[in-house]
Amino acid sequence: MTWSFDDNLPIYLQIIHILKYELARGKYQPGEKLPAVRELAMTAGVNPNTMQKALAELERDGLVKSQRTAGRFVTDDKEKIMEVAKALAYDEIARMVENISSLGYRKEEIPQLIEKYLDEH
Repeated sequence: MTWSFDDNLPIYLQIIHILKYELARGKYQPGEKLPAVRELAMTAGVNPNTMQKALAELERDGLVKSQRTAGRFVTDDKEKIMEVAKALAYDEIARMVENISSLGYRKEEIPQLIEKYLDEH
């Protein structure tokens, strides 16, 4: 995965979002060991302290757990991961609805528009 960051938002928040997306889509499985902080930081092209801050936040959220000498692991709680996936999906839907609404479509028209799109693709 290519890491790209927006200058208008703190990098650690963007890393949190990227890692949540990767957890939700199954790149890292429940209980799987995550790469080391330095390895993740090098891959992302960020300072290890920035990556550490993002991982600490994911740990506070219960998505990642630390084992003292073994490293960090994805939570075993599949329901929590599904909640993250649902929240990310809702965020995408909200953006889409806002964009479609700005084109002049009413709330009632959007489901039919989406259904028609899905039928055609």
